[in-house]
Amino acid sequence: MLRYLIYLLAFVVGSILGLLYSYKLHGEPYIVDSKLDIKTCIISVVGWNLGLNSGNMIFGGIGFLLAGFVMGERPGYGRKETAIGLAIAIIIYLVLHWIV
Repeated sequence: MLRYLIYLLAFVVGSILGLLYSYKLHGEPYIVDSKLDIKTCIISVVGWNLGLNSGNMIFGGIGFLLAGFVMGERPGYGRKETAIGLAIAIIIYLVLHWIV
C-alpha cells in the first residue's frame, strides 16, 4: 500500500512541476503546439519505462515523477510525448513478459 502512495505522490508532484515549467516556458494564451518536443519525449519514454518496468520502488517513483512532469503540462502540450512514452513502455513490458 505504501508503494502505491509513493507512486501517486510522485506523480502529483511531477504534474505540478510540469505545469509550472510549462507556464514558465509558454507565456502565450492557449495554443496547441503541433510539433514534437524531443526533450519532453525522452523524459516521457524514460519516465514511463522506469515506472512500469523497473520493479524497484525508488526507480518507479522517479519514473512516475517524470511521467507526471510531461502529463502535467498545460493543455495542448505534452500529449504526443505522453502517448509515445506510454506506447514504448507498454511494448517493452509485453516483450519482457512474453520472453520470460
